[in-house]
Amino acid sequence: MVLPAAAEPLRVATWHVEMQRRGPGLLLRDILAGEDPDVAAVVDVIAHVSPDILLLTGFDWDLKLAAARALETRLATAGAGYPHLFALPSNAGLATGLDMDGDGRTGGPRDAQGYGWFAGQGAMVLLSRLPIDSVKVRDFSDLLWADLAWGRPPMVDGQPFPSPQAQAALRLSSTGHWDVPVILPDGGRLHLLCFAATTPVFDGPEDANGLRNHDEIALWSVYLDGGLGPPPEDAVVVMGNANLDTSDGEGRQTAIRDLIGHARLQDPRPHSAGGTEAAVAQGGANTGHAGDPALDTADWSDDPAPGNLRVSYVLPDRALTVTDAGVFWPVAGAPLRPLVEGEGLPRHRLVWVDLDVPG
Repeated sequence: MVLPAAAEPLRVATWHVEMQRRGPGLLLRDILAGEDPDVAAVVDVIAHVSPDILLLTGFDWDLKLAAARALETRLATAGAGYPHLFALPSNAGLATGLDMDGDGRTGGPRDAQGYGWFAGQGAMVLLSRLPIDSVKVRDFSDLLWADLAWGRPPMVDGQPFPSPQAQAALRLSSTGHWDVPVILPDGGRLHLLCFAATTPVFDGPEDANGLRNHDEIALWSVYLDGGLGPPPEDAVVVMGNANLDTSDGEGRQTAIRDLIGHARLQDPRPHSAGGTEAAVAQGGANTGHAGDPALDTADWSDDPAPGNLRVSYVLPDRALTVTDAGVFWPVAGAPLRPLVEGEGLPRHRLVWVDLDVPG
């Protein structure tokens, strides 16, 4: 793949905003009311960083994208409009009618295709200033985990966990896996490989969540290797919440290491001074960690485990030129510090990468 010499700057970002509510329509209500500090902080952060393309994870989905459109209206008012919105129905909260976690009951949030109290809770939405080629979108969200030859669904005593029926019905994606092409200024395409993986904890010795997290991340390596049909010939960017650190915390870390090390991808290593400061100033948030705290994207310092971790990623194609990258995490005393501290504000940080794309 050879890109033209002429290029234009493009800022691509992802953020796990934790804007999920306990019932359908409540997020829309809160955005429209204009009184929630977490909504205001999200708007202010996005307006400040001003990415051209932004994948929000942990954002409630609704059929007409009413909540996403309400947020975009707030952003436009703040000078950061996004004329193109995209989201597909999510596996999060999608009812199965089966006992999916082996607790002997049905109808709970862990009995859905992906954790959620209602359909679309904690889903994904893509905001873009570039047009989206919706006709060429590929959605892998309905792939059944047990049907994937390379997948490793959990087994206990040689039997599918929690039951053959449940495992046969379970999709790999806990939220979604999308290949979304956006149209570049020169008419070419940039493929955004968007996802949000389940957490690798909150399970039992069968390691159901750990195995699923591994395979959700591995799906993109399989796709880029041609295992799900021809991969994009155009440049790609893998982006989203992998819920997995490369070296610290729980989970099967080979998955994210293999993805970062894929021959088609590069790791710009977005960083912040705030992440480094938090590891030192908050009394052991990263005690025993091997990773660089400057790369952390989630502030879990208020919990003795797992500490602050790098869990959100933007991994561009090696054919693209990276000019800058960062994590929005202001240090203490900085003017924008209040946007990342305070009760109810997201614990995750926005991750951005600046690219040169064909102009």
